[in-house]
Amino acid sequence: MARKTGTANALLNVFRSIMKFINVNSSFNRIVIRPVIALAALSPLFADPFFFNTGDPDGKMATASRLSSPGIEIESADDFLLAQGVSLTEATFTGLIPTGASLGSINNVTVEIYRVFPQDSDVGRTSGPSNFSTDQVPTRVNSPSDVAFDTRDALAGNLTFTAGTLASSFTANNSVLNGINPKPNQTTGGEGSVTGQEVKVSVQFTTPLDLPADHYFFVPQVQLASGDFYWLSAPKPIVPPGTPSSPDLQSWIRNENLAPDWLRIGTDIVGGQPAPTFNATFSLTGILEEDNTVPDAGSTAELAEIAVLCLALVRRPVRNQNRL
Repeated sequence: MARKTGTANALLNVFRSIMKFINVNSSFNRIVIRPVIALAALSPLFADPFFFNTGDPDGKMATASRLSSPGIEIESADDFLLAQGVSLTEATFTGLIPTGASLGSINNVTVEIYRVFPQDSDVGRTSGPSNFSTDQVPTRVNSPSDVAFDTRDALAGNLTFTAGTLASSFTANNSVLNGINPKPNQTTGGEGSVTGQEVKVSVQFTTPLDLPADHYFFVPQVQLASGDFYWLSAPKPIVPPGTPSSPDLQSWIRNENLAPDWLRIGTDIVGGQPAPTFNATFSLTGILEEDNTVPDAGSTAELAEIAVLCLALVRRPVRNQNRL
């Protein structure tokens, strides 16, 4: 259940007070009035839903995002913005597994949440304003932070996942797997097209991710029995059926050799004049977390009006109630 807001708590208290005035032996009050009051008072207890979606794959880029076995760890990241706190309960992301591989070959899924640099980062190892470059990368501006803000892992038991096949064959025009290099060799142009089975991974956070209002990066990783998982790009800027967002940062990537730094997939690795920029395909679902505070003057006035109306209703004489 969502957290109760200050307004919801106040309404609940009003509801309890009103019920004291109701004659519970009255059939009319018991059958009609009490359920109406209950619904009116309890409805604010459930917070508004949250949903964010970057849209469908555009076929332009596929980037590896895997755990450290087999091979070295690779993290691909794309951003999302929260204007207020959210408790994330579900996520999806779309990518490629090897053609012909079974969905059962997905051994583990993790989701990491990063904040935007310079949060959770050692700024002292950078050049400082305005590029915040390091010995390894041209810039850390708008990158994910050095370390994750929070993590969920299927093997740890705080998320579950299912996977479904969207297409038996899907081709992305470019890819990044091995070409994640420190400067001055960061620009490789990418590693060319890659084809695989298009799958959507659906995640449920058995321990929700409670995130305050901030700017974040979403980092899914998939461990396969054999081969590599590639996360597919989405249109940038976001277009329907995606959820427009501003600012909308480009996707970043790193492997464990480059950490704690990150490279921009389009600007740094693919390069060009102008260099392309990419989003990644994912969605997030949760519930908005409102401040658990005392209602403001407007909310208090609304509560008073509800209380007066309800009290007037329950005190009104009920005629012929035995005929109900």
